[in-house]
Amino acid sequence: MKVTGGCYCGHIIYEAEVDPTTVRVCHCTYCQKPTGTAFRVNISAVPETFRLKSGMPKNYVRSAESGNKCAHAFCPECGTPIYVTPSEPRPSGYRLALGAIDQRAQFGPPSRQIWCCSGLPWSMDLRAVEKSDRQ
Repeated sequence: MKVTGGCYCGHIIYEAEVDPTTVRVCHCTYCQKPTGTAFRVNISAVPETFRLKSGMPKNYVRSAESGNKCAHAFCPECGTPIYVTPSEPRPSGYRLALGAIDQRAQFGPPSRQIWCCSGLPWSMDLRAVEKSDRQ
């Protein structure tokens, strides 16, 4: 499925092909910090289909517990997370931040949750939380 997306301020705009069945939730503490929330929701894009149409994201490269390097790309203007990718020797895939994709409402529920051991206890089941269309 072809998707378009970008950051909050419009500096970064991209397009990519994604597999709609690859939506996943990551509860690791590395994803909690840069998103400023309890987890990151992302979807896999095929590397050769990811194209920046405008802007250039800033990357923060970190080492995982395994020693592998991972780049977190975000807008240098507004800070919107754009993607995460293994960074060495070169990107082998992109995990696009679901919230930055224009067609995000067209995807079904996540097919997988990872690093649940780091998840906040309440984040594993939000069914009981009151729902509202307003603040």
